[in-house]
Amino acid sequence: MAARGGRWLLALASALALAGCAGEGMVSLEPSMSSDVAETASVGVSAKAPRPSVDPFSESAAPNVRPLREVIQNPTVADVMRPGPIPEFSIGRAEAPVTLIKYASLTCPFCKRFQSDVFPTLKRDYIDTGKVRFIIREFPIGKTSGMATIALRCAPMSRYLDLYGRYLAQQAQWVSQEVRIEPILKVAQGVGLTAEQFDSCRQNQGMITALNQVKDRGRELGVIGTPNFFINGRLVKKALDLKELREMIDPLVERPALAATPASVAR
Repeated sequence: MAARGGRWLLALASALALAGCAGEGMVSLEPSMSSDVAETASVGVSAKAPRPSVDPFSESAAPNVRPLREVIQNPTVADVMRPGPIPEFSIGRAEAPVTLIKYASLTCPFCKRFQSDVFPTLKRDYIDTGKVRFIIREFPIGKTSGMATIALRCAPMSRYLDLYGRYLAQQAQWVSQEVRIEPILKVAQGVGLTAEQFDSCRQNQGMITALNQVKDRGRELGVIGTPNFFINGRLVKKALDLKELREMIDPLVERPALAATPASVAR
């Protein structure tokens, strides 16, 4: 009996982790769990944040600004780089020969692994040396990821990368099947975010709508889960280790003209 219970808990933990990376639907562990949405209807940290009448990240919310999506066939670099409705985090030289865009969900274990195992070398060898411009675009998968994304966007842009890294590194402390506001806030308090500021951001429909549009635009460009990457317009629909990333970036650094106009797909 104990062995069966242990196996069930292990399967549950694995399903929760993988759900944070599946773009078009998360593993449903309970009938009440919705797929690929972020919940803001949970009870807030303080009594000041009222309970929204609808889930603002749901597929049915704001239909006037969320039309049916069509995937763009062979998007151009201009399509991929089109400015979004909200300033995005970017680090590195604007004129770098390589632009690397990462679509990420804060609950995704593969995004965590990239941040811990690949990003430090990427930053040292490519970003800091002017070879790569690195952009993060939010693609929250699941209610818990959506709530953490609101907190991430609530912090000053100067603390974005710090808080982004904290959420990934501390997934075990705040990621769960149910949305838990307090652990999400606790991580953000590490960069100075207050409960009052978080409450205010949870009610900021303009920001939530903008984040929805960022995610919808990613789907239009062909993003299906996290992490997905664009490397000079080329869509890569898988997690990348350092060796794979070097093999893709180095030729573009050496011969910038190799940058493709259409956003071809690598799997």
